[in-house]
Amino acid sequence: MNFLDIMDYRHACKEFDSSKKISNEDIHTILEVARKSPSSFGMEPWKFLVITNEKLKEQIRPLCWNQVQITSCSHLVIVLAKIQDVKPSSGIPFKRFSRRDMPQEKLDFYIDLYAKHLSNTLSSNENIYSWTSKQTY
Repeated sequence: MNFLDIMDYRHACKEFDSSKKISNEDIHTILEVARKSPSSFGMEPWKFLVITNEKLKEQIRPLCWNQVQITSCSHLVIVLAKIQDVKPSSGIPFKRFSRRDMPQEKLDFYIDLYAKHLSNTLSSNENIYSWTSKQTY
């Protein structure tokens, strides 16, 4: 099937076959694709927690509307939205922009543009969380 045909049959899995496990190679590929997904300003404001411990998944399940998927999956991936890392003062935006080979004055320009463009967004932890949580999906 091609990708568009596959997308016609997508669905939310209501229960996983708990006898099957995602291979280490596949989970690493999935996480690498997620990590490299595009985000606003390239900030990648997420962190992934991968839970495979059955007892821990059982403790988490009630916090997720008691959905059976939480305990029937082989790997529970929790996506966390970062707050501190997107603040210009953290140094992370500078590090992210520095990945591109550019003169210092251009790098400074982008950092300033980022801070000014997002001045309201970055004005409080609540605003930052609102922005970064939207970036995680």
